[in-house]
Amino acid sequence: MKLATFTRGNGSELGAVVADEIFPLKEMPGAPDTMIALISQWDDWVAPIHAFITSTNTSIATNAVTLLAPIARPGKILAIGLNYADHVAESGHELPKEQVWFCKHTTSVNGPFAPVEVPAVSDKIDYEVELVAVIGKKGRHISVENAPDHVFGYCVGNDISTRDWQIATPQWMLGKSFDTHGPFGPVITTADEICDPHRLRITCALNGEIRQDSNTKNLIFSVWDQIAHLSKAMTLEPGDLIFTGTPGGIGALAKPPRFLRAGDIVRCEIEELGAIENLFEDEELPTQ
Repeated sequence: MKLATFTRGNGSELGAVVADEIFPLKEMPGAPDTMIALISQWDDWVAPIHAFITSTNTSIATNAVTLLAPIARPGKILAIGLNYADHVAESGHELPKEQVWFCKHTTSVNGPFAPVEVPAVSDKIDYEVELVAVIGKKGRHISVENAPDHVFGYCVGNDISTRDWQIATPQWMLGKSFDTHGPFGPVITTADEICDPHRLRITCALNGEIRQDSNTKNLIFSVWDQIAHLSKAMTLEPGDLIFTGTPGGIGALAKPPRFLRAGDIVRCEIEELGAIENLFEDEELPTQ
């Protein structure tokens, strides 16, 4: 199933997406009204939602609504660095022996088709297409073998990075957490629809030109490895996001470098999951 958060102009709603139609879940009595609540109660709602889709005539055309970030405020946004060999090579590093983790702040969340700010304090903005895993089942000390049971679904993400802020200190969080720099979506595709998350083509295009083109089979640390490792340190909870790494082809390491500027359009796409596309606009500073 594909699940969305959307608006018709007066608040957010949840919906199930089928082809070019969206079925508003608020038409179902008692249905959860946030994606995290729906994920947490999924076992109770999956069958009723399937029945609702087949029996209702209340669907809306997807082009008549605005898709929002599937989860407005995730509990955690965890992201791994240096997790594709070609990206490691272009960065001048050796293959990592340990997983390299950082956080994106939840205020970086942005919609799949919403504008992205080019901040006034930097001209070194870069794209990073990533497979995003959405946690569905709470857990700690999760084994690699059991990790698939803890994934609710998958999205497309863009780990937009403010490179000068990122490399200014050993810790990357600030450079990864600017407002609007975490678009993801366009929907959550539930895990049961994806035969193997490690066999998906992943691409990023800048103004129509493919800049990143790889496959999730090239992940150094698998999604399952990542979940097992993270859960040694922290409890993973429904709605947490894991950005699983970006392939080679980032703008900062192009020759010459190509950073993002106002007017650019970045399209990130993953096989079976869809695409997100964002227009970059200069930040509007408040008047003093």
